Amino acid sequence: MNDTNNVAARVQSGGTLDINQIQAILPHRYPFLLVDRVVEIERMKKIVALKNVTINEPFFMGHFPGTPVMPGVLIVEAMAQAGGTLLLTEIDDRHDKLMVFTGIERARFRRPIIPGDQVRIEVEVRAWRRIAVRMAGKAFVDGKLACEAIISCQLVDRSRSRASGEGPTESPAS
Repeated sequence: MNDTNNVAARVQSGGTLDINQIQAILPHRYPFLLVDRVVEIERMKKIVALKNVTINEPFFMGHFPGTPVMPGVLIVEAMAQAGGTLLLTEIDDRHDKLMVFTGIERARFRRPIIPGDQVRIEVEVRAWRRIAVRMAGKAFVDGKLACEAIISCQLVDRSRSRASGEGPTESPAS
């Protein structure tokens, strides 16, 4: 069974995904891959993922020296990547596509996320169309809400974006 079929079978069964299986779905790599493990998945509806935050994250060098805090935009990005992990498993030609942000609404940051924290990311699909999705994301540390946001994303063709230089100006969300 190849990697793509293996991932599809794991998602179909509601199973967990390790980092290698996540990398078979998402295009992100270090230092921008912000999902370490998927612990729960319900096709086209919900995903629960984990991000282990360490002092080795490159953004902590400047955010903030002596008082490291994970940037809020990266917490929202982690939610989008978790959602992308869920959604891209439904796309047969996912390696030819990118999922990009089209909107972030109602983002609220309730408490800081710091080195040593394990972030539990819960994303629920609110609306799903063939090439666009709206998701509600929440990030928890020790059972306490750290961040929440409504995220909208759209699938774009990688080759068209590269060839024409057109497409969204935002970096891939998942």
